Amino acid sequence: MPELPEVEALAHHLREHAVGRRVHRVDVASLQVLKTFTPPWTELQGREVTGAGRFGKHLDLDCGGLHLVVHLARAGWLRWSEHLSAAPPKPGRGPLALRVHLGPPGEGPGFDLTEAGTKKGLAAWVVNDPADVPGIARLGPDALSVTRTQLEDLFAGRTERLKTALTDQALMAGVGNAYSDEIMHTARLSPYATVGKLPAEALDRLHEALIGVLTDAVARSVGQSAATLKGEKRSGLRVHARTGLPCPVCGDAVREVSFADKAFQYCATCQTGGKPLADRRMSRLLK
Repeated sequence: MPELPEVEALAHHLREHAVGRRVHRVDVASLQVLKTFTPPWTELQGREVTGAGRFGKHLDLDCGGLHLVVHLARAGWLRWSEHLSAAPPKPGRGPLALRVHLGPPGEGPGFDLTEAGTKKGLAAWVVNDPADVPGIARLGPDALSVTRTQLEDLFAGRTERLKTALTDQALMAGVGNAYSDEIMHTARLSPYATVGKLPAEALDRLHEALIGVLTDAVARSVGQSAATLKGEKRSGLRVHARTGLPCPVCGDAVREVSFADKAFQYCATCQTGGKPLADRRMSRLLK
């Protein structure tokens, strides 16, 4: 799933390449992706792109005060092209969900919103105010702006595990499955630690890791083309999606805990005092 660094990089790409251009046509290949009907998506056409930004993991394209807001979900992506096909896409064919022409169709640039796989979560809203998007309205403070004091206040009295709290967008916006693994590994903290019981020294390490990991990832991502962002993300990960490979800090094998539809990775030596965490799905398979 694209997280704060990748969405920030996509917003930067749109600021560099889309701002100042006019929306000539919008092609909707999947009505399922549109979550609003008023204002209609056709009102984007003819408007100049005046800005691009990010709200947590939501991407915002400002078209003269009318906003196209996108959440890429797990398998969605933005694909920029200098020359988009003029032929309107056929609905329901392939991964394409929505196409935005930023020049005369067939002559100018623009971008496609696509989604791989059969489980669809890509969503787009056309709104006058990004706060009208329910997911944005409930966001907590942006993870890159959270201070050490704010982090302590956010976690005070809470009983969630650290992994759950870091990925709760209503608590703190922008961190997902991958970067939460990286932050916990850098901070040398167990994914199962109770956030409300973290001592001051652990909170110090966690805040330093939160800001450091995300800042480094943004620095690596911004300036990359949309086509190379996914590879850049993978190249910078130390434990996430590296099950069985050696931890780059201590050399121990990276371990995994699996759930029904996702998994997280960690290093037992660095994070849990050498004790492997229970993997209930694996336990069931071994019975």
